[in-house]
Amino acid sequence: MFEFAWPWLWLLAPLPWVLRVLLPAADSGQAALRVEFLGELEHLGGRTRHTGGLSGARRLLPFLLGWLLILAAAARPQWVGPPQPLDVSGRDLLLAVDVSGSMDTPDMQLGDENVSRLSLVKQLLGRFIDSRQGDRVGLILFGSQAYLQAPLTADRRTVHALLEEAQIGLAGRNTAVGDAVGLAVKHLRKRPDNSRTLILITDGASNGGVVTPEVAASLAASERVRVYTLGIGADPDTLGAGASPSDLDEPMLRHLAEVTNGAYFRVRSSTELAAVSRQLDRLEPIRQQPDQARPTRELYAWPLAGALLLGLALALDRLPRPRRWRRGGKAT
Repeated sequence: MFEFAWPWLWLLAPLPWVLRVLLPAADSGQAALRVEFLGELEHLGGRTRHTGGLSGARRLLPFLLGWLLILAAAARPQWVGPPQPLDVSGRDLLLAVDVSGSMDTPDMQLGDENVSRLSLVKQLLGRFIDSRQGDRVGLILFGSQAYLQAPLTADRRTVHALLEEAQIGLAGRNTAVGDAVGLAVKHLRKRPDNSRTLILITDGASNGGVVTPEVAASLAASERVRVYTLGIGADPDTLGAGASPSDLDEPMLRHLAEVTNGAYFRVRSSTELAAVSRQLDRLEPIRQQPDQARPTRELYAWPLAGALLLGLALALDRLPRPRRWRRGGKAT
C-alpha cells in the first residue's frame, strides 16, 4: 500500500504564492527605461515578445512541478507491506547485586588470585549477562538502600558496563535485602505472569532498609515473581588468619527462594558460581506477546531525483546559447 509518512507537509504547497503576496516586490534600485520601439528590436533579433496570459502561466509550470516534487520527497512516500508477526522469545531477568561493605572481603579465588566477592561477581555475572541473547536484563544495586541502575532492556552491553562500574558502598554499607526484592517486584509486576524472575546475590544478613525479607517474600509470591538467591562467601574454615567470616543468613535466603518457587544456591568459589550460571541457563524461555512489523520501502528518492533533474534542466536553459549561423555567413 502506498502512503506518505508525513502527509501534513502538503499543507506547505501554497507557500510560494503566500510569500509572493506578502513580500514586497524586489526593487533593482534603478529607474525603468521605457522603450517605444521594443517590438522592432525583437523582430530584428528574431525573437517574439511574451505578453502575460497563458504564456506566463506556462513559464511557471516547471517551477510548480519542481516545488510539488520537493514536497512529495519531503512527505516521505512509502510502500508499506502487510503486517508480519514477530514472535519474541526470551526471559525477563532482574539482577540484584549486593554492594555493601562486606562485599569487599577478598576471600574468593579467581584462578590463582584472591579477589573480593564483588570482583568475582562482576567477572562471572558479566559473562552471564553477555550470554543472555534474546533476553531482557535489568540491574539493581543495593546496600543500605536499593537503586535501579538499568531497567529491563535488550541492551546487555550497557547493563554489563553498569555492573562493572559498581563500587563498594555506592548504595550504603548495610544490606537491605527486603528493599531490593520490593523494588524488583515493582518493576516486574507488569510483565507476563511467567516472565517475572529475580536473581539476588548477597553475602550477608538483611540489616538495613524499610521492608523486611519476610514481607518482601510474601509480596513477591503474591505477584508471582520467582526469586533465585545466591549466597556468596567462603566457608569460615577456609578463611585465612585475620579474615572476617561472612554473616550470611542462609535460612532467610532459602525461605525467600522457596516461598517464590525459586531456588537457593550457595557460592563459595568461582567454580560454584560458574555452575550456578549454567543452572540458570536452563530456565525455560518465555514466549512474550507477539509483535507486528510492516515491511516498508522508502520511495522519496524518485521525486527528489525528478526535482534535481528538473532544476538542472532549468539551469541549463538559462545559460547563454552560442551564436546562430545565418544564411550565407556567420552572425555578427
